[in-house]
Amino acid sequence: MKSRRTRNPMAHSLNRRTFAGTSAALAASLPLMRVGAQDATPEANAEEELEIFSWWTTAGEADGLQQLFDAFSASYPDVEIVNAAVAGGAGSNAQVALQTRLSGGQPPDSWQSHTAQELYSLYVDPGYCEPVTALWESEGWMDAYPQALIDQVTRDGDQWLVPVGVHRGNVMFYNRQVFEDNGLDVGDELTVEQFLEMANTLDEAGIAAVGLGSQDTFSTPQLFENILLAHLGPEAYMGLWDFSTDWGSAEVTEAIDVLGQMLQYVNDDHPSLTWDAAMDQVIEGNAATTVMGDWAWGHVVANGAEDQIGYVAHPGSGGSFVAVTDGFTMPVDPPHPVNAENWLIAAGSADAQTAFAPFKGAIPARTDVDTSEFNEYMQWAAASFGEDAIVTSVGHGAATTPQHRQSIFDATISYLGGGDAAIYQEDLVFAAEDAQANM
Repeated sequence: MKSRRTRNPMAHSLNRRTFAGTSAALAASLPLMRVGAQDATPEANAEEELEIFSWWTTAGEADGLQQLFDAFSASYPDVEIVNAAVAGGAGSNAQVALQTRLSGGQPPDSWQSHTAQELYSLYVDPGYCEPVTALWESEGWMDAYPQALIDQVTRDGDQWLVPVGVHRGNVMFYNRQVFEDNGLDVGDELTVEQFLEMANTLDEAGIAAVGLGSQDTFSTPQLFENILLAHLGPEAYMGLWDFSTDWGSAEVTEAIDVLGQMLQYVNDDHPSLTWDAAMDQVIEGNAATTVMGDWAWGHVVANGAEDQIGYVAHPGSGGSFVAVTDGFTMPVDPPHPVNAENWLIAAGSADAQTAFAPFKGAIPARTDVDTSEFNEYMQWAAASFGEDAIVTSVGHGAATTPQHRQSIFDATISYLGGGDAAIYQEDLVFAAEDAQANM
């Protein structure tokens, strides 16, 4: 029997910790076949490859992805996995490369997507993927996933994605020693006012209070969405995306003001850093905090820094959980249809998600898994997911359309570069009006 193989199309060998990012050339397409889970045996598969497209390339991300690969390979050891990962936080680069392939009729066997608007606008509505409703039924997933998550992958009665992990987007990570050395105590929660006072203390000590990696264009909008959540609360925050909350309100004005104050405390080299490099600055004590989704915790674990790094809900956002959910699709006419379906079955399994989550810094998307052996951070995140208000993320595509999201990104990045607060809010109001008019 051949040994299990995992291949990066731009390298002769694959290192478990750092996958090279690439968009691989695709084999000729095969007609779509449907094979039930009961027929999915190694002997039934003549297909030799499985190409998986994602943006999971940093240490924790890559290790988590490998756990999913291992789950598939346990049943299909003769299938060579082609890891077509493209580096770039929140899929900023990967989605561009993927759109080129999809529009050219060259899909991978499956690709990573967030839920809701990103899934629908980029892949379902253009006709690039097909429903996986039959798998949801045959695998019993309707009883394994929470209804709120099922709703985010369902359109016109069909399911279009298999979720594998849920991240919390509203987390502030901090260097415990830096805070202790400066006489600061975080506690279980922080208010916005408390954090700004701490940031001033840290600034006077010559320490960047907020580590930012704005080379990843989602980083500053994600920071802003958490500030919006803190000022509006979960219900009014969600109203921003169905336009029942006014982008011109005083609460949004206050949130912009706080964003401006927090940006005064960021590291000077933020334009040259990615999110993981900003997390490294916190680990090394060069920055006191960073606001990031908990994939950053996977990065902390990969670097053996669990004892150095603390965590708390983004200031003012306690009681809410910004859900950033990752899953995988079934393309129309995948090149290896049997393997594509078997991949989704494997990735959707409880065992695969239990193995995946600790490396990725996520919690399983399924709620029927045993979390008792998870680390302290994951227990904290899982408790919040089960108890707190669940809201969606604009920084990671679920909250609104790609066009509206891009307008928010453009306005926020302009503000980061020294733009005027009033003009920033006017741009946000116009973006919302334009998005509503084009619904």
